[in-house]
Amino acid sequence: MDLFIQGFQQFFTLSSFIYINIGLILGLIFGAIPGLTVILCIVLFLPFTYTMGAIDSFMFLLGIYCAGGYGGSISAILINTPGTPHATATMADGYALTKKGESRKALNIALQASTFGGIFSAFTLLFFAPQVAKFAQKMGTPEYFLVCLFGLTVIAGVSGDSLIKGMISGAFGLFISTIGLDPMTGSTRYIFKNINLYSGFDLIICLIGLFALSEVLGKSQKSNQNTISSLDEVKSESGKISKMEYKRMALPSLMSAIIGVIIGIIPGTGASMASFVSYDRARQMSKHKEEFGKGSVEGIAAAETANNAVTGATLIPLLTMGIPGDGAVAIMLGALMINGLTPGPNLFAKHGVTMYAIMIGLIFVNIFMFLQGKALTKYFARVVSVPVSILTPIIVIFCFAGAFSVNASMFDVGVTLVFAVIAYLFKKLNFSTIPVLLGLVLGAITEENFRRSLILSDGSWKIFVQSPIAIAFLVVIALTIVIIGVNHIKDSKRSI
Repeated sequence: MDLFIQGFQQFFTLSSFIYINIGLILGLIFGAIPGLTVILCIVLFLPFTYTMGAIDSFMFLLGIYCAGGYGGSISAILINTPGTPHATATMADGYALTKKGESRKALNIALQASTFGGIFSAFTLLFFAPQVAKFAQKMGTPEYFLVCLFGLTVIAGVSGDSLIKGMISGAFGLFISTIGLDPMTGSTRYIFKNINLYSGFDLIICLIGLFALSEVLGKSQKSNQNTISSLDEVKSESGKISKMEYKRMALPSLMSAIIGVIIGIIPGTGASMASFVSYDRARQMSKHKEEFGKGSVEGIAAAETANNAVTGATLIPLLTMGIPGDGAVAIMLGALMINGLTPGPNLFAKHGVTMYAIMIGLIFVNIFMFLQGKALTKYFARVVSVPVSILTPIIVIFCFAGAFSVNASMFDVGVTLVFAVIAYLFKKLNFSTIPVLLGLVLGAITEENFRRSLILSDGSWKIFVQSPIAIAFLVVIALTIVIIGVNHIKDSKRSI
């Protein structure tokens, strides 16, 4: 309780509220515009947090993260194009309501469901993260390696249509993470006598190239037409939700919040899986199955509750074990490290007040998201209609400025361009870039814990089966691999 009170006092400052609302506006805009992602927004504006304190920087980034979850539904509902991948489940029923002249209602359902899911997830983080941290303190180096190994198995789930291509992408990310100084011996690896590579590739530099600049390259080939012309229609609607509709949405929203939290805790799964699983579960539970895909309020509520319930849950493995729950949270890892906050079981012991300030702040992030959404819903259509010719140069300027600002080095700008070309080629060849990100983030800590474990055991692999926790993780990893294999075989048979 003392940590809670002190954390609340540290959070409750004018700067925290200002940065929350700035982050929310940016997240809504980037989430609403198709092709601009939450990850892209966080990557672009992460360098601006380097001069902020730990709480202010995290409030800013959490504002982007949470608002992006709702923002993706705006274009999905208005123009049948999801602004973010996890808004795809919202698209069918949301756009169906738009065609019926009820787009304001669909946007209001999405906003309220997103807020409920976000607050549910924030309270879950507040009450369960410290308990998970206590459990994590019982874990040693071998257990941490197995946790990282489990995180790498998630690559299969984000590999797109081809498991083989996903594994290749993940292996590429792992290779990139080995460039620089050996963490155990200090010898150089793959630097080719280039002094700029002694410290390896900065994660932020790689991300700007992989997600931001590559997005610009992809968008440059698309049409430059405005995407929506229904602003007057949106303004004229009441958007009211009836009591009967609230009753129908209550149970699916609660179930979806629980599903979103559970999936969010599992590293690498993400909001897309949560929204689709929740949508399918809501359809099976519904007494009005025929409405799904044709404007079901339950479908919109389930999908949007789930993808925002992921937000707080993804922070649990990040803060307690150092394992990012999804791509956006992986980028936030940099903000923690810059402020001297090393994720892991000791984080709550050493920086408990700051952690409680961040967790309490997440609740207020969702409250302000609701207030902003209510005030700005009728104007969101203007953002969606921004021409590509205006967006492209702005994004390019931010990309290069962000890359240069990390180390004040033109070499980093060149690295960004190289990674942008690599990501562009990956997309052309239908390779997913998310496994590259997972390989980059998990590669170094996986290698370090693996080699440290073998040093502690004098080279004996028995160290990985000497504790109940390690055996439990091995069982989970084995089951995951079996499930992945079975699903891959089923998908192969369907394609044949």
